Amino acid sequence: MQRRKLLISTAAAAACLGRAHAQPLTPPASSPAGGARPVRLLVPFAAGGATDITARTLAGPLALLLGVPVTVENRPGAAGATCMAEVAAAAPDGSTLGVATLSTHGVNPAVYKQLPYHALDGFTPITEIVKAPGVLVVHPSLPAQDFAQFIQHVKARPDQLAYASPGNGTIGHMWGELLKSSANVRLNHVPQAGAAAALAEVLAGRVPVYFDQVASSLPHIQAARLRALAVSWNQRLAVLPEVPTYAELSLFSNNDPSWFGLVAPARMPSAAARRLRDAVATVLRDPGVLARLGEQGLFASGSLPDEFAAQIRKEVEKMRRVSRFARITLD
Repeated sequence: MQRRKLLISTAAAAACLGRAHAQPLTPPASSPAGGARPVRLLVPFAAGGATDITARTLAGPLALLLGVPVTVENRPGAAGATCMAEVAAAAPDGSTLGVATLSTHGVNPAVYKQLPYHALDGFTPITEIVKAPGVLVVHPSLPAQDFAQFIQHVKARPDQLAYASPGNGTIGHMWGELLKSSANVRLNHVPQAGAAAALAEVLAGRVPVYFDQVASSLPHIQAARLRALAVSWNQRLAVLPEVPTYAELSLFSNNDPSWFGLVAPARMPSAAARRLRDAVATVLRDPGVLARLGEQGLFASGSLPDEFAAQIRKEVEKMRRVSRFARITLD
C-alpha cells in the first residue's frame, strides 16, 4: 500500500516538474544513435539497489529507441569511484555510459583526498534521470512533535543527541552536517555499517535521529515507528502532507533531494549528448517506466545537458562547504 501511494505521488510530481505527460513508448523511425555500437551502462553500486533498478528500468526502453543493445554492468567499490573511473577513461563514442549519483558527483569530490576521476572535467553530463526526496526522521521517544520543537530540544542539549548515518562520507552524513551548519545546532554523528544498520539503530531508539530517503523510511513513518519532521522536495509530498519542506522552514540549502543521472566520458560531441538526453526523456514519459521508478520512490526528471552540468557544479560546491564545516576528509 505504501509503495502504491508513493507511486501515485511520483506520477503527480513528474507533471509538476514540467515534463510532458506520460506517453506509451514507441520506437522512432530512425535510431538516435545512428547505428552506434552496443552500449554499456555502468552502475557504481551493487545489483538490487535503487541505482541499479533505475539503470535496468532505463536500459530496455533506451535500447529500443537507440536501436542497439544496452547492457547494465555493476561496478561496485570505493564509494562508486571504481565505476566512475572506468567511465571517465572510456572513449567518448557513446558505447560506455555511467549512472552518476549525488554520492559519486557531489559527496566524493568533496570528502576524498584523491579520486581516480574528476567529477566536473572527466565527464559529459547527459541528463538527470530521477530525483529522490529526503526526510529527517526521529524516534517517537524524542519529545519533539515538529521541526521547531526538535531544534529547540537539540539546542537545549548541545552535543547530547546523536544522528545515525550509513557511514562516514555518505549522503546521510553530509545531510546531517548540513543541518548542523544551517540550523546552528550541535549533534553527534554515529556512523554505521550501511543504511540497514543505521535505520535499525534509529528504529530501536538507540540513536534518535536519521537523515534518509523518503522511500526507505515511509513504511516506518506510516506505522508510527518513526516521526517525520521535514522533507527535501519542492513541495509537500502527497504521502506526507503534514510534513513541511525544508524550504518552508527557511532552510533552503537543505531542500535539495538526492538524484541519479546519466554521464558519458568527457569530449562527447554536444549533438550526440543531446540525442542521448532526448532518448532518455522519451523513456521517462513511458507509463511503465514511471510506475517502476515510482515503486522505488523515484521521481522522473530528464534535464538538459547544460542544466545537469550546472547541477553537478552546484552539488560539488555545496558538499565542499559541508566538508569544510565538519572537517570531513577521507583517504
